[in-house]
Amino acid sequence: MSRPTCSRCQRPLGHCLCPLIPDLESRTRVLILQHPSEVGHALNTARLAALGLRNAELRVGEVFADLPQLLAQPDYRACLLFPGEEAVALTGYASKEKPLLLVVPDGTWRKARKLLHLNPSLMALPRVSLSAAAPSRYRLRKAPAEGALSTIEAITAALDVLEAPLGFDALLRPFDALIEGQIAAMGDEVFIRNHQR
Repeated sequence: MSRPTCSRCQRPLGHCLCPLIPDLESRTRVLILQHPSEVGHALNTARLAALGLRNAELRVGEVFADLPQLLAQPDYRACLLFPGEEAVALTGYASKEKPLLLVVPDGTWRKARKLLHLNPSLMALPRVSLSAAAPSRYRLRKAPAEGALSTIEAITAALDVLEAPLGFDALLRPFDALIEGQIAAMGDEVFIRNHQR
């Protein structure tokens, strides 16, 4: 028997995160492309990011047939937030007049790369990356590489760069509560044994 869940944040009603989710405005438009394997994940940070930003959209799938139309918005310059040799530091985009459409793939690194491979429109976008982000607060997962962030952390860091002096740390409130709740549920001993190495 499944527990009743909040229809908005998809958390069990006793652990609803909605009171912590902000309602933030941004000049930057954020398009999150989520791999289907992430939808049911207990720590679905992409959903939290989309809920906390007015100018954000979350799409779920592997192949996005309407992606060329989504990317061809005349009021925005589209770019892909994804590291790689051809990626340029996001700081170079902060002062441009036309706001960005920041496309963010969401999934494991392998699944995110698959999204890029299956959607050639993504591969054609200019690629940007975060030059210096704070260490991840995602204490329940071992980062695959130094500087790796969860989707909500990457979006927050990107918006902090693009929309300075405005800050978007409020976006991380439900994420922090979610992490703390997961740690409390597993107990300190289990958390220390499995995640503090």
